[in-house]
Amino acid sequence: MSRIAIFLYGVASYLVFFAVFLYGIGFIGGFLAPTLLDGVPHTSLSLAVAVDLGLLAAFALQHSGMARPAFKRWWTRVVPQEAERSTYVLFSSLMLAALFACWQPIGGVVWNLTGAARGGVIGLYLLGWALLLYSTFLIDHFDLFGLKQVWRRLGNKTYRAPAFRTPALYKIVRHPLYVGWLVIFWSAPTMTVAHMLFALTTTAYILIAIRWEERDLIAAFGSTYVDYRDRTPMLIPRLRVNRASISKTPRG
Repeated sequence: MSRIAIFLYGVASYLVFFAVFLYGIGFIGGFLAPTLLDGVPHTSLSLAVAVDLGLLAAFALQHSGMARPAFKRWWTRVVPQEAERSTYVLFSSLMLAALFACWQPIGGVVWNLTGAARGGVIGLYLLGWALLLYSTFLIDHFDLFGLKQVWRRLGNKTYRAPAFRTPALYKIVRHPLYVGWLVIFWSAPTMTVAHMLFALTTTAYILIAIRWEERDLIAAFGSTYVDYRDRTPMLIPRLRVNRASISKTPRG
C-alpha cells in the first residue's frame, strides 16, 4: 500500500470507530438508536441469551486476540506495520457494530429508577463516556486509534511508540479507561435482564483483559510497570489516610 492509501485507510478506520462510538452511547443508554440494549423482546429467552453471549464472546476473542504481541507479529506480515493499529480499530468497531445490530433484548426489569435518582444515574452514565474519552487523550488518543501511525507514515517519518507515563488519572488508578467503561455499563436508570447480562459479562471480560494487558505491559516495560502496579490501585482509588492527623486526634 502507498503512503496515501495507508493514511486514507487509517482515517476511514477512525471514522468507522467514531460512528460506532456515538451509536454505542444511544444503544446502551436507550435513546436515539434504532436498536437498543433494553429493547422489547421478540424471540425466546433461550435463543436471546445464546445469541447475546455469542456476540459478547466473539467481540472478546477478537478484541483481546488481536491485541496480543504474538498475533501482531504474525499479522504485520499481512498488513503494513503502520496500518496494524488502524486494522485493529476497524475490526473492533465492526464487531461492536455487529453486536449492536444483532443484540436480542430479553425483557424483565431488575430495577427502574424515577425522579431525581433517574436523572442522577443518566448524568453518571454520560460522565462515564466523558471519562472514557478523556482517558484516551491522557495516553495519546491518536496513537491509540492508529491515526498517529498513518500520519507519520504519510510524512515518511519514523514512528515511535509512546513512552510509559502516568498522567493525571493514571496516578490514581491504573486503568481509568476501564473505570469509564464500568460506569457506562452499570449506570442504568432502568436495568433490564438483558442489560444485566451485558453488564455482568463485560465486567468479567474487563477483569480478565486487565490481566492479559498487564502481562504485556510488564513484558514491555519491566520493573517500571511492576513498581507502578504495586503502588497504584487497579480500578478503585485508594483512600489516603493522614496518619499524623489521626495520631493527634484526641480519643474519647
